[in-house]
Amino acid sequence: MARSGGSVKGTEPATSTGNSYANSGEKRPLEPESDDPAPNSTGYKKPRLQERTDYTRWRMLDEKGRHTWHYLDDDEDAKEWPQTTADKYFLGLPTDLPDLPPAKTPLDAVKNGLGFFQHLQLPPGNWACEYGGPMFLLPGLVITWVVTETPIPDHIATEIKNYLFARANPDDGGWGLHIEGESTVFGTAMNYTVLRLVGVSEEDPRMIKARGTLHKMGGAQNGPHWTKFWLSVLGVCQWDIVNPVPPEFWLLPDWVPFAPWRWWIHMRMVFLPMSFVWSKRWSYKPTPLILQLREELFHESYSTVDWGAHRNSIYEKDNYHPKTWLLKLANWFLVNIYPYFRTESLAKSAEDWVFKLIQMEDKNTDFANLGPVNGPMNLLCCYIREGPNSYSVRRHRERMADFLWVKDEGMLMNGTNGVQSWDTAFLIQTVMDAGLAEDPKWRPMLTRALEFLDDQQIRENVDDQALCYRQQRKGAWAFSTRDQGYAVSDCISEALKAVLLLQRLPGYPKLLDDQRIFDAIDTLLTYQNKSGGCASYEPTRGSERLEMLNAAEVFGRIMIEYDYPECTTAVVTALSLFTKYYPDYRAADIKSFKGRAIEYIRNAQFPDGSWYGSWGICFTYASMFALESLASIGETYENSADVRQGCDFLISKQRVDGGWSESYRSCERSIYTEHPTGSQVVMTAWACIALLEANYPDRTPIEKGLKLIMSRQQPNGEWLQEAIEGVFNKSCMISYPNYKFIFPMKALGIFAKRYGDTALV
Repeated sequence: MARSGGSVKGTEPATSTGNSYANSGEKRPLEPESDDPAPNSTGYKKPRLQERTDYTRWRMLDEKGRHTWHYLDDDEDAKEWPQTTADKYFLGLPTDLPDLPPAKTPLDAVKNGLGFFQHLQLPPGNWACEYGGPMFLLPGLVITWVVTETPIPDHIATEIKNYLFARANPDDGGWGLHIEGESTVFGTAMNYTVLRLVGVSEEDPRMIKARGTLHKMGGAQNGPHWTKFWLSVLGVCQWDIVNPVPPEFWLLPDWVPFAPWRWWIHMRMVFLPMSFVWSKRWSYKPTPLILQLREELFHESYSTVDWGAHRNSIYEKDNYHPKTWLLKLANWFLVNIYPYFRTESLAKSAEDWVFKLIQMEDKNTDFANLGPVNGPMNLLCCYIREGPNSYSVRRHRERMADFLWVKDEGMLMNGTNGVQSWDTAFLIQTVMDAGLAEDPKWRPMLTRALEFLDDQQIRENVDDQALCYRQQRKGAWAFSTRDQGYAVSDCISEALKAVLLLQRLPGYPKLLDDQRIFDAIDTLLTYQNKSGGCASYEPTRGSERLEMLNAAEVFGRIMIEYDYPECTTAVVTALSLFTKYYPDYRAADIKSFKGRAIEYIRNAQFPDGSWYGSWGICFTYASMFALESLASIGETYENSADVRQGCDFLISKQRVDGGWSESYRSCERSIYTEHPTGSQVVMTAWACIALLEANYPDRTPIEKGLKLIMSRQQPNGEWLQEAIEGVFNKSCMISYPNYKFIFPMKALGIFAKRYGDTALV
């Protein structure tokens, strides 16, 4: 069966050097094709770029929530594995779904929305979507592919090229930290490099424009720490430009206030492989292309760059969190003094322990890893330590496919390996809120969704939990999949609510027995901090003063876990629902937990009545969760000053057209900022849900918001994508495309259930 650079049904995509055969479990290397180009002087097979691939040949495979895209060159393969409606939708192809009767009432709109959204449900029962937005993810992967001499298939290189050009700033040709951000050195230097690595000519007019913008910003030497790290790995920069990342930090006793185990999980899991590579000073060989990049990325000749002098050089728009005096002092010490004390045996001990921790991370996630930053870095570490033909390298190469996503613009890299459990849990709740779960029409869809959450519950703690500083997780759910295995407080909460609500309805199976529910509660109760608030992946372990050591520069609030209103409120609502069904299980613990959590929520409220959201944009998002949690303990607009203040804040932000419009700038500035494109369906839904949960006494503003939502619904039941919805670390935005279905339907459903399904148009 011909493959010619593509992949066939049941196999891993050709991003890897190995195929996993879904039915047999057999793994074997991809055999080189006779018509593949010969390896060039760079040591990897140079892709043949096309204008565009044939989008009718892409397929998305969902194996128990694992999403991988496959390109079918062979006509017979394509015929045997036809595109699904979901494939076509993701790729921007016509779905040919019929127009539905115009919605006149809220429930009409919900049913139309479900009528469309049900076609996007995948065989395991979950929903998929792009989880893009950050523009610094693809570069780490492509650079890792190149330096580990992993072949980049033509179809993947072509669509990476298309995506990056589609997301270039139309004014200056550069790239930002995320898709809506203004151009930065980080985004521009890294994505320019990717385009050159996949085969785009430096003489392409778009590249000339981007290069000019990069030089105006001072060149790649003005990039933040991660830029300098990756370009040093590639051999474009010299390691002297990289501020120290010593693995010896991992040898510090646990009691040390700045020991890495105290850091936020994403920070420490990036620092871990980064420190291994830094200690090795490992760089790729100087191929002709690398030599060209050395001259293209800097505004002065490579031979004249004083690398050490640029360790702290950074372009102003990249410098969201400037280095503190303490970090500058620490870096100075590590550069100028510490080398005299750093013996070979000490460095080797640190590298050995760091690599052991990397191996634990790989084992505990089946090489899926926490995310798309540490995943490629771990691949590189295994390549350096264990060699190109080791099992760890082969498996990492296979797993890189989990992060790739194809859409109408091209191929991007997702912020995790998906949002499977998170979105599926919300969809179940949405149908329940509308009172439609007992409708036979939706029972098969919901039963499959419940089966998916049953399958994705994590049933055990990691084997070496204490040794590798992992949080308890038995009974929990991850954001994405059980394989990835990192439990998150609000993901546990939303999945638990969905299961508790649905499996008790007549006609639905009870898939999770009481003990599995109790396991989830036991883990959930470990997430509370002394403040009463809840963090995301684990309770806070270090002081906020550790932000003085934030070396990433482009992000804020990255060094430790924090209390998050939306995480805390999700836990409160889950515990409130749980006690309805299990009033006696750990009743005193739950009562105490909720009391402290509610006090935190009150204290987290801003003077204007809002709450700051760290995972969605921004005040609108967090206010929805906060008011929902207060409602779960009986507090409404009528009897709670906090609720009244929260509602009044939202009402003050409603636009003349009835909608709400919040920009990502709110996250950066901590001040409510309207989006320049006007009202957004998702933010409008969040605000309406908040007001409905609070029993806001005036229906008029809610009805105005719902009318706007209904007016944006398309004839086939879908809503179109608008501005970006999510955020992390204050400065980087990330997409949640299924929110435009889930939350509008939820708002409409709650209204209909509370006030009756009366016409709004």
